[in-house]
Amino acid sequence: MKTVTRKLFCEWCTFTTDTETYTQETFEDLVGDEFEAMMFENEDQAIPSYIWTTNFVCIIKRSTRMYNDISVTKIPRNPACE
Repeated sequence: MKTVTRKLFCEWCTFTTDTETYTQETFEDLVGDEFEAMMFENEDQAIPSYIWTTNFVCIIKRSTRMYNDISVTKIPRNPACE
């Protein structure tokens, strides 16, 4: 059985893919919202798995077809049900 160590950070940790360096400012521009926290699945992981913003939980998925890159899926934190 493998133990997963999740690390939650309330301060931005800059990360890099083959095509982009993601600073807090570039990520906030990308998602259109303000950063609150980020979580890394493992200690040796260089790219976060989840990033929380004021209004969204962003799921970060790695893609490595021709180069190492990410995709971001935004899920509303507090959806309004009518």
